Amino acid sequence: MVTDAPPPEGGTDTSPAQPTTESFVEVQEGAEFGELRRTYRSFAFPLTIAFIAWYLLYVLLSNYAGGFMGTKLFGNINVALVLGIGQFVTTFLIAWFYSRHAAEKLDPKAEAIKSGMESRMEAGA
Repeated sequence: MVTDAPPPEGGTDTSPAQPTTESFVEVQEGAEFGELRRTYRSFAFPLTIAFIAWYLLYVLLSNYAGGFMGTKLFGNINVALVLGIGQFVTTFLIAWFYSRHAAEKLDPKAEAIKSGMESRMEAGA
């Protein structure tokens, strides 16, 4: 929302400068952003494909291998229950692994891009 209100008393506008569309496009086309995107994709895509394959295997086994899934391992615990719990465990492990990956690899690169953009904004202001 753009307003035509006068700057606050003292005659200076204290609001931070806003980046332009062109500056966002420039950053997006830069090598740093490309590296950030590659780092994210090299982690997210293989892990997503692996998890979907693991989930589909579970569903297919549940539908077409009832005898195998019903095999009792011990007591009332069968293969289906162990694999089902494995789905939950895998989900939490992926979330934990991603948070570590993001903190170590993605966040520093994103912060460098943000800092560079802010410094260019301050120099241009």
